Amino acid sequence: MAVGVQLDFKAATLEQYDEVVKRLGFRPGGPGALGLLVHWVAKTDDGMRVTDVWESRGVFEKFAQEKIGPIGAEVGLPNPPETQFFEVHNYLAAGS
Repeated sequence: MAVGVQLDFKAATLEQYDEVVKRLGFRPGGPGALGLLVHWVAKTDDGMRVTDVWESRGVFEKFAQEKIGPIGAEVGLPNPPETQFFEVHNYLAAGS
């Protein structure tokens, strides 16, 4: 079942986010990780928010543990994010 994931990174910058994306080998507007269905990020008053839809919570957690966590630490993300999960009723993605 698809899952929505909201990650709030307090005191993080969009420059740090851009560096994580670069180190993951992704590019803005391009394809993301296997199992990632929708992804966007925005600056907030106290950091940044990442909002995703993944194929499953397990797929997200594996990617977060193996990739996001280590690379985030390398680029100096200040703390683990505040994370919320949502059961997804429906989502829309770009047509092919």
